[in-house]
Amino acid sequence: MPADHVSTGILGVDKILAGKGIPRGHTVLVSGAPRSGKTTFAIQFLYVGATEHDESGVYVTLDEEPSDTRGNMMKFGWDLRKLEDERRLAFINVSPVPVAPSERGGLIQIGMKEFRLIKLLEAIRQGINEVNARRVVVDPITIFALQYPDEVDRIHAMRDLMRELRKTGCTNLLISELKGTGWDREHQFEEYLAQGVILLRTFSKGSRLVRAFQVEKMRGLGIDSLPIPYDISEKGIEVYPSATAYR
Repeated sequence: MPADHVSTGILGVDKILAGKGIPRGHTVLVSGAPRSGKTTFAIQFLYVGATEHDESGVYVTLDEEPSDTRGNMMKFGWDLRKLEDERRLAFINVSPVPVAPSERGGLIQIGMKEFRLIKLLEAIRQGINEVNARRVVVDPITIFALQYPDEVDRIHAMRDLMRELRKTGCTNLLISELKGTGWDREHQFEEYLAQGVILLRTFSKGSRLVRAFQVEKMRGLGIDSLPIPYDISEKGIEVYPSATAYR
């Protein structure tokens, strides 16, 4: 993997990304429907980064208790608690679900009443400093956007968040709910702000459910934007670049 690119660690994805991975320092929006594997994609990106590429990570959870995420990821053999103990992963919990503070300092919590851009960025920077992170995930960014009912304020807040994340030098994934999974869907304003956009779609093909992975854009790379099949196996997300997901 070139030094100026970051391996996703997800089978097939780096091949789609010109055989290079995500350009280092990019902020990429990963959007998908419920149960499309968005969180699995995000954790896999952090886990492989920490275990195979010596790149620690920060995982910001906005809607799920960290213990639930840890437990769910064990089915793939990903021991997130071990990475926290080794200071290769930091959890930042800004979900409305109250949790006990971590004695090891691996979990950072800020209250929802304080949950605005400045407080969120402070917590992210603290997490980056604690583990010397090179990768950051915010999951889901949809919850952050809902803190700004006014559309103009929401756009400005999202723009400022992405700008500040880029200043950290980390490679960032922002996880988002996909508004409509049809091919002629309405685009979200976050897609125009991000440097890359990855879509995880699900649709019916006859009597079966088909999962379609699509890199909508990735600045700085020549990509194939056609949707291709992917699956969620015991290894995590697997993408199959040689196949095609037809409409």
